[in-house]
Amino acid sequence: MRLPISPRLAAAAAAMPPRRRRLVKPPMPPSTPLLSSTPPPAKLVETPKPGILEPSPPARRHLPLADEAQEEWHPLPLSSGDLSLHLTLPTGQTFLWRRTSLSSLRFTGAVGPHLISLSHLPDGRLAFLLHNDGPTTPSSVAAARAALCDYLNATVPLADLWRQFTVADARFAEVAARLGGGGARVLRQDPVECLFQFLCSSNNNIARIEKMVWTLAGYGELLGEVGGFVFHRFPTIERLAQVSEQELREAGFGYRAKYIVGTAKELIAKPGGGAKWLALLRDRELPEVIEGLCTLPGVGPKVAACIALFSLDKNQAIPVDTHVWKVATKYLLPELAGKSLTPKLSIVVADAFVAKFGKYAGWAQTVLFIGQLPAQKLLAADDTSDAKKVTKRKRGAKIVEIQT
Repeated sequence: MRLPISPRLAAAAAAMPPRRRRLVKPPMPPSTPLLSSTPPPAKLVETPKPGILEPSPPARRHLPLADEAQEEWHPLPLSSGDLSLHLTLPTGQTFLWRRTSLSSLRFTGAVGPHLISLSHLPDGRLAFLLHNDGPTTPSSVAAARAALCDYLNATVPLADLWRQFTVADARFAEVAARLGGGGARVLRQDPVECLFQFLCSSNNNIARIEKMVWTLAGYGELLGEVGGFVFHRFPTIERLAQVSEQELREAGFGYRAKYIVGTAKELIAKPGGGAKWLALLRDRELPEVIEGLCTLPGVGPKVAACIALFSLDKNQAIPVDTHVWKVATKYLLPELAGKSLTPKLSIVVADAFVAKFGKYAGWAQTVLFIGQLPAQKLLAADDTSDAKKVTKRKRGAKIVEIQT
């Protein structure tokens, strides 16, 4: 029952403005975005220009195999003057090593069946970290050490060579001083691995070569993942012979696909197998090595010289390309300036290097080639701005000394 309202109160209520009702909004869940009273601005969509690919999102990185606190670094008989990582691994001899630490100068790669990281200790010595699934044993460390010392040509006295080269040539002395006085070492790679890498290098740029070589390596045995990169042992010739030309073309190899397939099949047909045939070339003279390699599909004199120098112990081999031709015509053979590079002139250039630098002329030429690389490439490979943090981690890690 409602009470009656007096006429006076009714008139007063009618004269008052209407009250606004307050609405209490329920709380929004955290995942619900707040609404704005103004519409969002229209999204500007740019039309990509022809021939320009939009960058892909960065790949997701994973943790390395070993916990840094538990790392065991094994010193090698090489100082930073004997081997500089950024002057040796990313400068065109091989395309299979990856930098696996952004805060320190560390490279990781496969040496035969061994997955290895290389870095320098605080005292400058080169050391390696062995990645494997099981516990690291003295025998596994010894096997990896032997394979790595062979791969790195550790017995060649680099400091003595650089002193000889510096005396022999003023241009070399200038480049050597700019590069820090030492450390650019010629590798002694597995001949099969080296051959197929340089089959990918003809008329190509570094980024595409690395992509192709990485694709070929993927046909080999899986070794593990370090720093977001998945590493494989380089495949055998027999495994590569099973890959079709069409498969490689679809992977972006272009005309090089037929060279890779053709070379694999020709090597299999060699007496004793292709790996043995290539290894025996180490005992032949350089002209015979070049002639033999040039019988393989896709191998010309320049590629053959690269394979001979970087895997077949032909330390006097000179791969002559446009960079080396430029150095030669400017400093060694100025009378050839203005002429075009031909196979005959390549021989003349190679002879001039050997006359100047001797039986290790290929090592001197490698340094002069590195001196022609863009400065930003070398700086990027030698980004050690975080050296204090590196030293701290290295001191915390376990360094295992082994008598050799």
